[in-house]
Amino acid sequence: MDEKAYPGRLPERERPWVMRTYAGHSSAAATNALFRRNLAKGQTGLSVAFDLPTQTGYDPDHELAAGEVGRVGVPVAHLGDMRALFDGLPLAETNTSMTINAPAMWLLALYGTVAMEQDAELARCAGTTQNDIIKEYLSRGTYIFPPAASLRLTADVIAHTLTTMPKWNPVNICSYHLQEAGATPVQEVGFALATAVAVLDAVRDSGQVPAERMGDVVQRISFFVNAGVRFVEEIAKMRAFGALWDEITRDRYGVTEAKQRRFRYGVQVNSLGLTEAQPENNIQRIVLEMLGVTLSRDARARAVQLPAWNEALGLPRPWDQQWSLRMQQVLAYESDLLEYPDLFAGSHVMTALVDEIVTGARVELDKVLELGGVVAAVETGYLKSALVASLAERRRRMESGADVVVGVNRYTETEPSPLTAAGAEAVEQVDPAVEAAAAEGVRRWRADRDDAAVDAALTRLRADAATSANLMPATLECVRVGVTTGEWAGALRQVFGEYRAPTGLAGATGAGGDPGLAAVRERVTATARELGSGRLRLLVGKPGLDGHSNGAEQIAVRARDAGFEVVYQGIRLTAGQIVAAAVEEDVDLVGLSVLSGSHLAAVPAVLDGLRAAGRADLPVVVGGIIPASDAETLRTAGVARVFTPKDFALTGIIDDLVTVIRHANDLP
Repeated sequence: MDEKAYPGRLPERERPWVMRTYAGHSSAAATNALFRRNLAKGQTGLSVAFDLPTQTGYDPDHELAAGEVGRVGVPVAHLGDMRALFDGLPLAETNTSMTINAPAMWLLALYGTVAMEQDAELARCAGTTQNDIIKEYLSRGTYIFPPAASLRLTADVIAHTLTTMPKWNPVNICSYHLQEAGATPVQEVGFALATAVAVLDAVRDSGQVPAERMGDVVQRISFFVNAGVRFVEEIAKMRAFGALWDEITRDRYGVTEAKQRRFRYGVQVNSLGLTEAQPENNIQRIVLEMLGVTLSRDARARAVQLPAWNEALGLPRPWDQQWSLRMQQVLAYESDLLEYPDLFAGSHVMTALVDEIVTGARVELDKVLELGGVVAAVETGYLKSALVASLAERRRRMESGADVVVGVNRYTETEPSPLTAAGAEAVEQVDPAVEAAAAEGVRRWRADRDDAAVDAALTRLRADAATSANLMPATLECVRVGVTTGEWAGALRQVFGEYRAPTGLAGATGAGGDPGLAAVRERVTATARELGSGRLRLLVGKPGLDGHSNGAEQIAVRARDAGFEVVYQGIRLTAGQIVAAAVEEDVDLVGLSVLSGSHLAAVPAVLDGLRAAGRADLPVVVGGIIPASDAETLRTAGVARVFTPKDFALTGIIDDLVTVIRHANDLP
């Protein structure tokens, strides 16, 4: 019997989704070489990771960039760097995703300029600028400007691309980071759609797009989602996303053409769900998470990028990224998935689950709109508080064992893993000389340009920012005359100001039902009494540009539940600011959270600052993605404890903090 004649098969096999790996490190030249290797292995699109200084609008020679240059992505400080990044890569034929938000306009202007230098037609260039600033205030922390000014930049980019780059996705509404910050599926859908409504309202109300072209705007809006290991629920979530997006774009924006209302999304599966303990288990997690966004044909991802098995250990090597690419290729080319129509049409189970998520997400969306929209919900702290509370509840379930994580809270017995036997060699190492080279390179760039032209371009940018003019023309002029990333962002900082988002700690609690917390609380009270102070005081600090604050916030919440007075000033602090706060607040312990890999630069700077301030006696602990060899270096430098992702039991960590304080004060 001819298997191709089976009923229900598609007339021809579907084309696979765009396959990417999220890549970038060290320098533009090194990343260009990595791109070339990945494309040669069958990758069908590029996904550019930028380093934290680039993402937050700083040049590599800025004080806050110390230790961060080239670590979590590629540094791009000016047009020359962008030329080197895409050297020899035909941009008109390459679908390019750029994970950039606050300076998205700037990076798109650099990209477009390089494309034109290649004689590529901008109208043919396809790709995405992430450009979703709202989730930065809630999870990733790479915001610069206040929410309203940031939305204005997003709307300007959308209006610009509508006429000049019609195949480009000018914004990528991100629910990915909301899930990592604690969102339930209902919150993830509701909050992401609230962001999409804010973006579309900003475009509509800017007066830059005629009402009859809102359908063209809607069809270029894409989403970037997270897929967790509960893949059946993830399938339902994506179907719910599509149903609600169709409803909103039809009813709120009057888009009548069904094709324009289609929910278009790319996906990265859940990186923060990967474990340092028994990291080989991450392989099956990644495969299951990929199924959640590929099995359902009617809600299938348009692009997929998978993390590597060792992302909980450090920066993946090219071989690790290749392994993740091969997972996609096996599913797309070896399995029969792409030969069939939707597998879940008519499923009573799936329909009920989708309806449940749709109903809950509508409630969340309506709640945000009643508050005045997503900007108001950010500024009042509502969204951040909701996510902190949800993440605290998720942590509580894992600590109690209600949610099983294999190798972490159950089945922890293990043989040594040959995958990690190489130690530090199991992850990519960034040469410390990269930062010095980048800093020297940007200084040379500044020295070789026309200063008068630069000053004139920045003056125009500031002047236009003070009006309602679209800022893309002024930004393109800045690109052409050699303005740097830090100078562009600095000019807009002068007009818009900088922003510090609410931390979301107020009212959050996550220790309900933890039987060990009472004993820790008694130790906290007793230690404070023995020291003659009212309460133990903990300073939680986020040095450098690392904006991933979820772990720091959960430590702060649990410490407060245990009776600590917690001092937490949010993200992006210099060593000097952390030291000043520790001295001024007279804290008993400093806890530093560093997830970007800059711990060997950021932590010693704080230790040196405390010594200079006469507080060498003040104990310091550190948490982050820290290899064993680096942990030993930090302990030798004076750090009292080093915590990594394998230390998942928060109450146990807080108990250890009390022990550190007692030891530092010679208490038994």
